[in-house]
Amino acid sequence: MIRRAQRHLGFFAALGHRLSGLFLALFLPAHFLVLGLALEGDAALEGAIRWSDQPLVKMAEWGLVVLLTLHLSFGLRVLVLEFMPWRDSRKAMIGLGAAASLVVGLLFLFNLG
Repeated sequence: MIRRAQRHLGFFAALGHRLSGLFLALFLPAHFLVLGLALEGDAALEGAIRWSDQPLVKMAEWGLVVLLTLHLSFGLRVLVLEFMPWRDSRKAMIGLGAAASLVVGLLFLFNLG
């Protein structure tokens, strides 16, 4: 049974912030692995870079950029709610954060950034 509070747009923004943070944390070991390959030499890093040219990896990079932007914008929303005196534009902040994530994702997808 879904409670009334769970149908609020703020609930979905908080859920998006937490889930994007979780997925970003799951990405970190792979990121550190590639950074570690750079220390092993040029051949190991070149192999990792060549592997990252696959279409599925490129799609995952796009998802990572969108998740990062979503996490940033919804995190800023939380900071504004905590430290700013105004509270009337919560839905506008959620929409702005989601739109910013979409715009940055599209810029990344079309290599315009």
